[in-house]
Amino acid sequence: MDSGREEMQFSGKAQANALQHINDAAAVVKRMENEPGMNKLLQQAKGVFIVPEYGRASLGIGGSGGAGVLLAKNNGTWSDPAIYDVGGISIGAQAGAEGGPIALILTSDKAVNSFRQKNNFALSADAGLTVLDWSKVAQSTAGAGDIVVWSGTKGLFGSAAIGVQDIRFNREQTGAYYKREVAANDVISGLVQNPHADVLKQALAGMSSDTASGSSGATQGGASDSGR
Repeated sequence: MDSGREEMQFSGKAQANALQHINDAAAVVKRMENEPGMNKLLQQAKGVFIVPEYGRASLGIGGSGGAGVLLAKNNGTWSDPAIYDVGGISIGAQAGAEGGPIALILTSDKAVNSFRQKNNFALSADAGLTVLDWSKVAQSTAGAGDIVVWSGTKGLFGSAAIGVQDIRFNREQTGAYYKREVAANDVISGLVQNPHADVLKQALAGMSSDTASGSSGATQGGASDSGR
């Protein structure tokens, strides 16, 4: 449970931002519940990387993609979240596309290990990963891949290859969330916990359970600010 690292002082802004990212990620999972077949994909998933908000400016290399929340599955149990910064999202967005949530379902150990072993990395074909559009997977028009990308904005993806660039572990916000300095691998491996994340974890567990079908019936609402 305890990573053995000393408690450190973190800014109130970093903690507030971290809490908001986790709450926003829980809201995204609620939206994903209504996707037919999503529960089956999450049963097979090794992890999920949720970018709750991105703007039009981030829809291309060089744009600011905002923050992403990663949870990995360890022996069938979802870890607590780690927070990452995202440099840009390349999805070949159609003209006039607005912002919205994106979730990357990581279906291979290779995809999860990118978060464990690297900083300043990409999730893309150039990084040796096969990235698929969820709409094509749901229609059974795409084969197996390392990552399946879901978007809360209909018709967002264009014909270009999908990818996320310049992903960096946010040490300050993740540390503020757990009130001590932690390494990315500590979080991904389930060595640290924060009760605030329970709603997010329960929502994912509900969607990825063997009994889930259609809507997963996960707990309503965002993650509570009360426990930490």
